[in-house]
Amino acid sequence: MIEERDALYGAASPAALAEETYENYRRYVNPALARVMKLSGSPVETHAHACTIWDQNGKAYLDFAGGYGVFTLGHTHARVVEAVHAQLDLMALSGKTMFDPMLGRAAKRLAELAPGDLQISFWCNSGTEAVEGAMKLVRAATGRAKIVSTHGAFHGKTLGALSASGRETFRAPFAPLLERVEHVPFGDASGLDAALEGAAAFIVEPVQGEGGVNVPAAGYLRAAKEACERAGALFVADEVQTGLGRCGFRFACERDGVVPDVMTLAKGLSGGVVPVGAFIARPAVWERAYGKAPLLHTSTFGGNPLACAAALAAMAALEEEHLVENARVRGEQLVQGARAIAAQYPAVVAEVRGLGLLVGVELTNEGYGGAIIPEMLRHGVTAAWTLNQQRVIRLEPPLVVTHAEVAAALDALRAGIATAYEKLGPL
Repeated sequence: MIEERDALYGAASPAALAEETYENYRRYVNPALARVMKLSGSPVETHAHACTIWDQNGKAYLDFAGGYGVFTLGHTHARVVEAVHAQLDLMALSGKTMFDPMLGRAAKRLAELAPGDLQISFWCNSGTEAVEGAMKLVRAATGRAKIVSTHGAFHGKTLGALSASGRETFRAPFAPLLERVEHVPFGDASGLDAALEGAAAFIVEPVQGEGGVNVPAAGYLRAAKEACERAGALFVADEVQTGLGRCGFRFACERDGVVPDVMTLAKGLSGGVVPVGAFIARPAVWERAYGKAPLLHTSTFGGNPLACAAALAAMAALEEEHLVENARVRGEQLVQGARAIAAQYPAVVAEVRGLGLLVGVELTNEGYGGAIIPEMLRHGVTAAWTLNQQRVIRLEPPLVVTHAEVAAALDALRAGIATAYEKLGPL
């Protein structure tokens, strides 16, 4: 692996590689982010496998940030990498004027795994593209413009998806956004009947990831779907982060036995190897929107053979390696272990919550996070905040994580919380 790394990055010393990378970020990528990452002690990642990332010095880290949910199968899963290599030798991108067998197969397999009669899918390159496509679909299908979303939601940062997202910090600099987007409290279906009057759709995450790993009470999605049916609105489940095993179900909406009218996916759809996203709809919804106009929504790169080959291999691995079940079991271990730590440090940790391997540790004060996350990194475990709630540390390891790796991550979390309390005391 050292030889391959040096061939790719050059044989510069670890210090020289780190300085080169920082300077490139500072000058050409994102100057402000470069400064923040350097101050936090972020190393340079050079290679990764399964649940482990190695830095320029050869130090190993358990990846419990997990690419914010991308690495469902861990890094460089052999089955997916092999499928991508094989497809790359044949054809990487579609010529678009002919049928592509890989897109057809990937769409068929997704329909087989998806709940209920979700069947027709559009393939794109990211979660925010999937949300944009879903929002266009529901407007075209219903002839209505209004979209209802939730406070604290995160649906992406392109203009339409951002309009449905629920944190003003990200929205304000780009105002005015799309008109006729209304936000309601997450987890409370009591006001939906009024909000959905004349609406095209209600879009909701089964578990709010960036909102702080907010898990609604069982039955919330069912009540929301029923409210949509009463209003003649469509129900859109944003499963970009929660789908494909992450929450201990194939799709988190299955916790409530709900079949959405439209479902968005990305992140783990290729197992963390090739960027890919998709939205999938019930046939009647698709037909109303695009039955007479098949080219209203298209993508040059979406559904390319390389991404579809990766997605096919990833969906096979998810099923055959029983990763949905592993997410449920290891998630319970992670939640219970983190709650035991929280009980030791009630001044630091307010609550631990999660579903499957999407776990949030809410701090009593966001100031603790600046000490906890670097200390966890020093102990060889990555973690991250949630974008919309800086008091919540997200633990989101690959679904292939083992009992021993969860235990090691819990040790690092305990060390981080203890260090934060020793340094800062009560805040």
